[in-house]
Amino acid sequence: MKEQFTPKLITALREGYDASRLKDDIVAGLTVAIVALPLAMALGIASGASPDKGLVTSIVAGFLISALGGSRVQIGGPTGAFVVVISGIIAQHGYSGLVLATMLAGLILVVAGYAGVGKLMRYIPMPVVTGFTAGIAVIIASSQIGDFLGLHAREVPAEFFGKWAAYIGALGTTNLAAFGLGAAALAIILILKRLAPRWPGYLIALTITSVAAVGMHLPVDTVGLRFPDMPTSLPMPHLPSFSMAMLSDVIGPAFTIAFLAGIEALLSATVADGMTGYRHRSGQELVGQGAANLASALFGGLPATGAIARTATNVRAGGKTPMAGIFHAAFLLVFLLIAGPLIAYIPMAALAAVLLIVAWGMSEVDRFKTLMRMNVGERVLLLLTFALTVLVDLTVAIGVGVTLASLLFMARMSEAAGLLPDDEMAEHPDQRAALPPGVEVFQLRGPLFFGVANEMLDALSRIGRTPQTVILRLDRVPYIDSSGIHTLGAFVQQAKATQTRVILCDMRPSVVTELQRAEPPFAGAETADHFAEALARLAPRP
Repeated sequence: MKEQFTPKLITALREGYDASRLKDDIVAGLTVAIVALPLAMALGIASGASPDKGLVTSIVAGFLISALGGSRVQIGGPTGAFVVVISGIIAQHGYSGLVLATMLAGLILVVAGYAGVGKLMRYIPMPVVTGFTAGIAVIIASSQIGDFLGLHAREVPAEFFGKWAAYIGALGTTNLAAFGLGAAALAIILILKRLAPRWPGYLIALTITSVAAVGMHLPVDTVGLRFPDMPTSLPMPHLPSFSMAMLSDVIGPAFTIAFLAGIEALLSATVADGMTGYRHRSGQELVGQGAANLASALFGGLPATGAIARTATNVRAGGKTPMAGIFHAAFLLVFLLIAGPLIAYIPMAALAAVLLIVAWGMSEVDRFKTLMRMNVGERVLLLLTFALTVLVDLTVAIGVGVTLASLLFMARMSEAAGLLPDDEMAEHPDQRAALPPGVEVFQLRGPLFFGVANEMLDALSRIGRTPQTVILRLDRVPYIDSSGIHTLGAFVQQAKATQTRVILCDMRPSVVTELQRAEPPFAGAETADHFAEALARLAPRP
């Protein structure tokens, strides 16, 4: 248990940290920092905050996710999954509300980590994850159209259709210079991804378009014009001021942030495991994520989690230990302090191009297509989660998606579980012929839970005749809940009313324990350790 909650940094350092590993981690950290710099700024803007908030988050949270997390190569920071949630919280509760929600989310993640919730997060169905991820991608892309085209719309609603209606109405105000810079940035990134994938395409695109905008005196919106008072240093940590009313208002969004942070962090860590051959510690990863979000909030930053693309970049660049993530945060701090003033010259259209690429990467088109070829239940789950994310709300989408997935799972389990003729009797007719008259043998298969309870009782009622004895074999029942117990109890009581003898046999220890807790409903049933013992009891009654 102690090892499960040991940061992977400590484990890696105990193994020995030589000059070779140090060199690999420094190179990987620098590579990831160059990739993370434009992404952090772009995500800060897309979230309704400012570029410096994204950088602060990458520095503070990125450092702690690597220092305290449960993965060797995880890189943390702001991600696209939070954009919708963050912008909604800022719109409703202001930036102070976001800071408070982020702190609460950090506490929730720490508690969840120590409570072992990390193992449960693995069971979020893929259609739900893909649906809300693709939905977020559509929302991010939609939010960048105005900057990409340089539109001057009077008011752009947050709703999806309202947003696009505003864009269409403002098409006449398109700034061709901004559109040209955005298209150039998009082309540079795509070309470099194909021809030179190891080059920092985002940073090169922003550098070229910034030089072009300044050198040609283009009339375009830039980071400096949009955020004239943006600080270029790391702020001092401070506790936010809040009221109990605000605390009550943001507790729901805090759980949403914690859920998204946990899901994306564990997904990213799992991807990293597949690339490196190591295994992450899910509990400690959530603890590290929680501490990182607490610290990010104290520095006025955004929510953070494991970033799959940056983590993969770290692995491909040769990162060996969590020190690579720590170096990534250190390099970002140096960039902010030294090159911070240059950020003001970046065209907003170029940052919009970066986010369009991010949105495309999040959309997971190939996985979406694959899921659309699955059964109708999977397709409905995927499309419903996607539609609710885009058109309603991310929290609603997750809640409905997980609930529907649970119902579909229970429906499938109820089809696979239930009362069936005993296999052994079917395969060996001579054994059935040797049974005393009036004896029926059945198997109960699958978990007996509330989803199959009524169907099982109906099957028991459809035996069609009243046998003198019914032997129920439960060796294929791995789990029984209160509804399953109630159903078995109801059958036993029905059998007593018709003078039918019931013998339960071949029960697993966990099932025996649950049934013992349920006395006296089973006072009328007999139990036997094995089927042979049950058969031995079939001597005629005196």
